[in-house]
Amino acid sequence: MNPRETVRTIAVTTGEPAGIGPDLCSALLDQHWNSRIVLVGDRSLYGRIPGVGRRMQALPDYDARSGGERYPIEVLHVPLRAPCTAGRLDPANAPYVLETLDRAVDGCLRGEFHAMVTAPVHKGVINRAGVPFTGHTEYLAERTGAPLPVMLLAGGGMRVALATTHLPLKDVSAALTTARLEAILRILDADLRSRFGVSEPRILVCGLNPHAGEGGYLGREDIDVITPTLQRLQQAGLRLTGPVPADTAFLPDRLSQCDAVLAMFHDQGLPVLKHASFGHAVNVTLGLPIIRTSVDHGTALELAGSGRADAGSLRAAVRLADELCGTSRP
Repeated sequence: MNPRETVRTIAVTTGEPAGIGPDLCSALLDQHWNSRIVLVGDRSLYGRIPGVGRRMQALPDYDARSGGERYPIEVLHVPLRAPCTAGRLDPANAPYVLETLDRAVDGCLRGEFHAMVTAPVHKGVINRAGVPFTGHTEYLAERTGAPLPVMLLAGGGMRVALATTHLPLKDVSAALTTARLEAILRILDADLRSRFGVSEPRILVCGLNPHAGEGGYLGREDIDVITPTLQRLQQAGLRLTGPVPADTAFLPDRLSQCDAVLAMFHDQGLPVLKHASFGHAVNVTLGLPIIRTSVDHGTALELAGSGRADAGSLRAAVRLADELCGTSRP
């Protein structure tokens, strides 16, 4: 029997080695997982947490030929490029961080892993190493050949997707083209169906400008781009509402009538969701040929190695990845 028919395998990349990613992985030991967990990173990083270091060091090496029957958590060792001290960034380890991502992506693409979960990376130190890097979302899209990734965060009873991600605010308007908005809405609708099992997704769409443009007095993007795009897709059968002024989009009555909200830019939608669930929300990349979830926070260098980092978001990301493996369909 093919072992991948008996147990799902989820790769967990441990992120920036000087950050809290390796520490968070230690918290995975204390829960039962329905799937086989494979930690992708340097084995030496897992021994620095007081109280669990020895248990982490004792984890077995990953064996792709095994079905994971003996061990729920294994280590796929990827060696550091330079010695690492908790809390101290080193550009020399940027290639290591990317190698862990590449190994997990390649495993997902060939069916070795059913999903990947990512601990936080540090964009700045990767760029300091001379590698242009805007984030996991864009990097994974390029590695998998996905033309347009869509960032969605889930938490606090909400799903919030973004029409633009890591852009300066001055560039958002120009990026919101009719073609981009239509493509993102189609991806969001399709992945809510195929990944999350929502049969008829209801999507609430925020306006870009205050009061959704106030009839054009506060900007015309809502009239000239967003509204006609929504009307065209509504005629094609998508269940869309909007554009809704963002300051009232997240009222309980509105949220109770939708399955996801599409915000126009990063800081329009995510502050609301993170206020409701920070530390326990999950980042999901839609539009990829693989399942990828992640934490909702950064590397927290000041906490690295202390044993005080909250692993709630990583646990939630692993649970959601496992759920998506069970509900996903072509």
